[in-house]
Amino acid sequence: MEIAEADRREALGGAILIAGPTASGKSALALRLAAELDGVIVNTDSMQVYSVLDRLTARPRPEDLLRAPHELYGHVHPSEVYSTGRWLREVRELIATDALRDRRPIFTGGTGLYFKALTEGLARMPDIPAEVREGWRARLAAEGAPALHQVLTERDLRAAARIRPSDGQRIVRALEVFSTSGRSIVDWQADRGEALVSSERATMIVIEPDRAELAARIERRFAAMIEEGAIAEVEALLALDLPDSMPAMKAIGVAELRAVIEGRASEDEALEKAAAATRQYAKRQSTWFRNQFGPEWRRISDISAAQGLLP
Repeated sequence: MEIAEADRREALGGAILIAGPTASGKSALALRLAAELDGVIVNTDSMQVYSVLDRLTARPRPEDLLRAPHELYGHVHPSEVYSTGRWLREVRELIATDALRDRRPIFTGGTGLYFKALTEGLARMPDIPAEVREGWRARLAAEGAPALHQVLTERDLRAAARIRPSDGQRIVRALEVFSTSGRSIVDWQADRGEALVSSERATMIVIEPDRAELAARIERRFAAMIEEGAIAEVEALLALDLPDSMPAMKAIGVAELRAVIEGRASEDEALEKAAAATRQYAKRQSTWFRNQFGPEWRRISDISAAQGLLP
């Protein structure tokens, strides 16, 4: 979708970007700023796009939706594979439909690649035929990621060198692209499109919370998720009979609560394992933000410090 440069600048001028690990307070800060600045909050988290998993992915609550407009939350069925490219196209659609006009856009979430695509552009990838996508995903389920990594090594050595043998999703993506276009995904990625947000005009914040405090928040939040119906959400997800390779099936808490549903674990055991998995995930997020985000990002340890950063 083509967007006039003037329209893009107007729609995303003064955008606020709030990144940080899970449970760091991003959503609370976004809500506060949206109320103060007449903003619209745009989801920048790859798991919060999925329906069914409401509490388990910590999507905004109904009362939050009444406080400020929210976009790109819970609009994707778990049977679909969502991508950074699709997210960026949907942001462009928001601009084209004037959903962001006359409001301060506030992008908030924990998916670093979405922020990178927004501020640096994203390579235009080939359209993958359904039969090609389904074929490689079936092979992933049947053969496993290491076997497909070997296939990728034989077909596209440069891509294989950049992808861990255990990263099935990225391996399959590279194989899909090569099978469709005959060109390495590395070459496609080198040809980036136009960035939608200028780092010179945007306020870009990354939250780096105290590790001990974050761990405590994570445990409290997952306990609250169980009390608020997360087990029922996982039951609804399992009823869809989706392959375990689907991204929604890999949401933290799904495997742990599935064990409770199937009688293989207690709720306390699930809480302990899910909290540990979430802490590990938050650590990976923080490391990624630290290594990938440059000096244009303002770093704060607590959301209370954000007010002074706004122009």
